[in-house]
Amino acid sequence: MDKPFAITLDVGSSLANKTGAWRTERPVYVDLMPPCNHACPAGENIQQWLYRAEDGSYEPAWRQIMQDNPLPATMGRVCYRPCETACNRAQLDAAVGINSVERFLGDEAIRHGWTVPVTAAASGKRVLVVGAGPSGLSAAYHLRLLGHEVTLRDSAPVAGGMMRFGIPAYRLPRQTLDAEVDRILAMGVTLDAGRPVTDLLGEMRDGGFDAAFLAVGAQRGKRAYIPAGDSAKILDAVALLHATADAEPPQLGRRVAVYGGGDTAMDAARTARRLGATDAVIVYRRTRERMPAHDVEVEEATEEGVRMMWLSTIARADEGKLTIERMMLDESGFPQPTGEFEELEADSVVLALGQEAELSLLDGVDGITVADGVVQVGPDLMTGHPGIFAGGDMIPADRTVTVAIGHGKKAARGIDAWLRGDRGGGTGRAADGGAASHAPQRLADFDRLNSWYYSDAPATVRPQLDAARRISTFDEITGGLDESTALFEARRCLSCGNCFECDNCYGVCPDNAVIKLGAGQRYEIDLDYCKGCGICASECPCGAIDMVTERI
Repeated sequence: MDKPFAITLDVGSSLANKTGAWRTERPVYVDLMPPCNHACPAGENIQQWLYRAEDGSYEPAWRQIMQDNPLPATMGRVCYRPCETACNRAQLDAAVGINSVERFLGDEAIRHGWTVPVTAAASGKRVLVVGAGPSGLSAAYHLRLLGHEVTLRDSAPVAGGMMRFGIPAYRLPRQTLDAEVDRILAMGVTLDAGRPVTDLLGEMRDGGFDAAFLAVGAQRGKRAYIPAGDSAKILDAVALLHATADAEPPQLGRRVAVYGGGDTAMDAARTARRLGATDAVIVYRRTRERMPAHDVEVEEATEEGVRMMWLSTIARADEGKLTIERMMLDESGFPQPTGEFEELEADSVVLALGQEAELSLLDGVDGITVADGVVQVGPDLMTGHPGIFAGGDMIPADRTVTVAIGHGKKAARGIDAWLRGDRGGGTGRAADGGAASHAPQRLADFDRLNSWYYSDAPATVRPQLDAARRISTFDEITGGLDESTALFEARRCLSCGNCFECDNCYGVCPDNAVIKLGAGQRYEIDLDYCKGCGICASECPCGAIDMVTERI
């Protein structure tokens, strides 16, 4: 009798259990734009340097920052943290303390004396940078890294611009600023301090400069007409902060009124407290909701005893007193007078009504357009005059240190492209959020994340001086993180939209279709075995896997 016919399968063979033909969708690993990167005006790759800091690789993390921002210790103190406002973790518990980790890394670099070498070949081109504030320093730094010879000129006797003369020392210690400025100068940047530029084209011609970047800032305080008696004492906030930085503060008296509602007004009132004012009052025409000052500035000023008078304007100033008129907002939110008056005792009035740029150096320069007090520029920050670029507070943009630093980087890349004959503009990530200019990326939204993967980890709070010491000294009020807390804070990053090799996809795949490629190489999908069930995508903590419809 014949044996029954039978077929035996070797389940270990390469032909068995292949389920790829079952798929209607396939998983694809993606790299999305983290919201922190996208929100950073300096264009930092925040997620990348946090990832490097997580395992204690502090110098590589710092060098990653330095690709975009040459002043991390400074930024770690004065940036208003739009990255943290955008951070997805804020919807889970609290935003990652990105700014505090950046400060830690910047301080580590100063402590260890880390430097940035210039490795690019000399281009033979010379660039004049006018203004040694954040934008000018950033441009000089990036231009040197690109191989250009850079001369930095400023009317002040030392570099720093409004970081030195507008931001009080209790927010930015001068030794920190000096260390970061000196590191840039040590790269071969020539600083001509105390040398104002009044004839731009003449300076360029006589110095043999091939291009120029203008970053003169907005250091002239705006004025307002206030009827005043002969003995009324009225000062400008910018002048007050500048004089205080020069250790020559004016005598303000015990009662000081600051007229304005921006960050400079807060700094002026807080400085007045430190100079001996027992009563410092902010007088502002609108409500808190319409005040341009950042929340942290208002909160810290209030903690230091600064009072706020909302919906108020100064109608007249006399010796020792002010006449205040109450205001009301109309339907459009514009303040209107009410005819109701009161008196406020004040020994001096400090005007903090905004700043404007001094643009006389542009006299005789053809092609440059000035509108509403600022210079108009193109996408690469070049003005209408070929080879002359501008950035910082003198062009239309938010007036912050972070924005100015981003302008410096962007302008340097634009100048480099122009000098090399590439009229298409610079290369690399743009200064307005880190996205590559040629390949915009999708944002990694919170909805893509699997929050169950992450344990609760409350944000680290930076130490602060107690209130009594804060108003009696110009010592720095906010301390930094130590190494353990900086590590903890870096590890709170969710790695939104980008694989961090957690092995979840590898572990949950029922078909063993996920292949590990080795440390730092991530994974790939064996499509012969993947049946498109989507478990890997649904279990990815950081939302770094898309399910894509198969083409038929």
